[in-house]
Amino acid sequence: MKRVGAHVSIAGGVENAPLNAREIGAKAFAMFTRNQRQWHSPALSSSSVEAFRTNCAEAGFLPEHILPHDSYLINLGHPEQEKLEKSRQAFITEMQRTEDLGLVMLNFHPGSHLNLVDEDKSLGLISASVNLALEATRNVAAVIENTAGQGSNLGFRFEQIARIIELVEDKSRVGVCLDTCHLFASGYDIRTPEAFDTMLAEFDRIVGLRFLKGMHLNDAKQPLGSRVDRHACIGKGMIGTEAFAHMMRHPALEEMPLILETPDADGWAEEIRMMYQFAGE
Repeated sequence: MKRVGAHVSIAGGVENAPLNAREIGAKAFAMFTRNQRQWHSPALSSSSVEAFRTNCAEAGFLPEHILPHDSYLINLGHPEQEKLEKSRQAFITEMQRTEDLGLVMLNFHPGSHLNLVDEDKSLGLISASVNLALEATRNVAAVIENTAGQGSNLGFRFEQIARIIELVEDKSRVGVCLDTCHLFASGYDIRTPEAFDTMLAEFDRIVGLRFLKGMHLNDAKQPLGSRVDRHACIGKGMIGTEAFAHMMRHPALEEMPLILETPDADGWAEEIRMMYQFAGE
């Protein structure tokens, strides 16, 4: 079964996320575990944790179908030690919050070298940061999201992702989430079934399909290889509906969260219905 959802709001408490997901007909969802624009947030209350778990169970969401995202402030490849430590502590806190909620994955953007150190040095810092977070938790996997390659952001080539994974000590607790807009922006053509399959074969060769834990489904406002991260609604960008229809029929994408981050939240229910129509469900 395909598990399509969206990155839903946690306004009023994390326990509302599964309710918001159910309301739009989702079979998976993403969320932040706290205010992603702040470095520090109050600890999750036991009542919120209990309500979150209860709401997930009642709505039929299993932990492996939920892909929370960490704060965009975090840069695990920061070349300056003080700022790196701040990011590492925030990431560990996010991993712990994810674990407290009974979830098994946390999605994160790898990091940026800020043109202050070379690429391999920054990739090593990212891997070391992940290792520290895995040591501080027991069950949560760190899921790397590919990037569009804007500025000095890393993770826009499969070779960079593979290097991070190579340096992570516990391979059972690391994975990848492929964002379709980011793939397209970074130069991977996925507009046709043949192009998508070629991309996925390259990912398998360089990284390994066993590491693919989820996808973000977004059309792209900018052309192939633009290195510009601008999401568009499904079928209203440069990728087009043929690619997404193929994804919804692809056997490699079963039972993993397929998350919409398209710009019109009011249209998510309709986009989810459209995706399931592509799958014939």
